[in-house]
Amino acid sequence: MTQQATDKIKITFPQGPALELPGLTGSENEKAIDISDLRDKSGYITLDNGFRNTGSCTSAITYIDGEQGILQYRGIPIQQLAEKSTFVETAMLLIYGELPTAERLARFRALLTEHEMLHEGLRNHFDGFPSNAPPMAILSAMINAVSCYHPDVLEMEAETTFESAAARLMSKVRTIAAASYKTSIGQPIIYPRPEYNYVRNFLHMMFSRPYKEYDPPEEVISALQLFLILHADHEQNCSTSTVRMVASSRANLFASCSAGVCALWGWRHGGANTAVIQMLERIHSQKIPMPEFIERVRNKQEKVMGFGHAVYRNYDPRAGILKVAAERLMEKLKISDPLLDIAKKLEEVALHESYFLERKLYPNVDFYSGLILRSIGLPLNMFPVMFAIGRMPGWIAHYREQHNDPDDRIFRPRQIYTGQQKRDYVPIEQREA
Repeated sequence: MTQQATDKIKITFPQGPALELPGLTGSENEKAIDISDLRDKSGYITLDNGFRNTGSCTSAITYIDGEQGILQYRGIPIQQLAEKSTFVETAMLLIYGELPTAERLARFRALLTEHEMLHEGLRNHFDGFPSNAPPMAILSAMINAVSCYHPDVLEMEAETTFESAAARLMSKVRTIAAASYKTSIGQPIIYPRPEYNYVRNFLHMMFSRPYKEYDPPEEVISALQLFLILHADHEQNCSTSTVRMVASSRANLFASCSAGVCALWGWRHGGANTAVIQMLERIHSQKIPMPEFIERVRNKQEKVMGFGHAVYRNYDPRAGILKVAAERLMEKLKISDPLLDIAKKLEEVALHESYFLERKLYPNVDFYSGLILRSIGLPLNMFPVMFAIGRMPGWIAHYREQHNDPDDRIFRPRQIYTGQQKRDYVPIEQREA
């Protein structure tokens, strides 16, 4: 479905005639005003710090209703995908708009297997990073490096060429991630196994050793697959908007998604689940009573991580799914993690605490996702990398949508200048100390 034109929206200004701008209604009845011609017709622009109330594009990929706590990929509720789908199938849904047939799914999986290896020339690149290099820095750099070895990805005019490039990026990102982890701990890089599925192959490359194969329990594979599905896309967030902005310059798919990795790196975005674990660890190690911690939050002495969201004003639907998954995983693995108990207690208190309710602060996806990654055995510095692997299908989908948009043009936001007015250059000998 496409957006529908609605009645004209009339805007009046202190001086000059009123201006009529087109109104738009999205397929889920979202209302918008098209201000594309506002400056040309009135001399005004809009100011919206952080773009919290600005639509940068139209998109048919993901729908969010933050007030109701709804998340849908291509119209399918996230709860259904979490229960019934796989990560690769969900990726194809996001990229191509429909759930794949068995034949298309098999072909795409074959492409993932075909492209899972890294060029041997890239192995030396990992040795060029210091052992304590942040994995997100390595991931971003290596995604661009991969494209140098496959110049055909720079030209993706045909649909089949794009499919190969998308599969190549999705497949190699997990190989790069696992190789960067192995390099950081001084272990040999493990080659992928073509007979393994997407998630199991990643776990194999992460945790196997030349003399000992890692055979992950099915509960671990299922939990990680769920994590990836729930992170696959989330509308126009910081990293996705970055991918679309870079793509609008006609940069290639690998360069655009590499930029997305950099945007995801920050603790306000992909690093948020790391911050949650650090907060829970501090509460545990310092034995901070929950009432005391909540009081500190009220007094702005503490910032509670994993609560609140830029879009949701209700319970993040992903958080509820991950909470159940974390409990189930730890039960199956017979893990007793005190951080899970603290997280559940914090949630229970917060959901009945006026400070949180008045501000509509509910658990978000990051609150429980880190506990799952921790149970699997992933170190904290790999948490944002896992987010990037999960978000890759969404970035690819938005890149494709941006390129296929007949109204596509380079992103170029305006600004309100607040600096010095015109003044003359002062020779250095005349400048005041």
